[in-house]
Amino acid sequence: MIKITKKVNKAWVTFTLASDAGSTVSICGEWNDWEKEPMKIKKSGEFYITKVIKPDRSYAFGYLVNDGEWLTENELPKIPSPFNSNNSLLEL
Repeated sequence: MIKITKKVNKAWVTFTLASDAGSTVSICGEWNDWEKEPMKIKKSGEFYITKVIKPDRSYAFGYLVNDGEWLTENELPKIPSPFNSNNSLLEL
């Protein structure tokens, strides 16, 4: 699930992934040159992270589960990656 709050020249984007995704989840995206950023765990068990990202752009990203499985966001469009998989496309 994605929640976006835009203000002038910043967008706060909260990414949430179901608790049954795995034991560890990181997010990787174009906004930080694909560096892994570990997601936190809510009391409900869901994984989440909030990023402040420049708006008026599109960003490819994905979730790295258990340091091996690549997942995309169900509610966003998919685009092909150079690794024979797909990335999610976040359009701000």
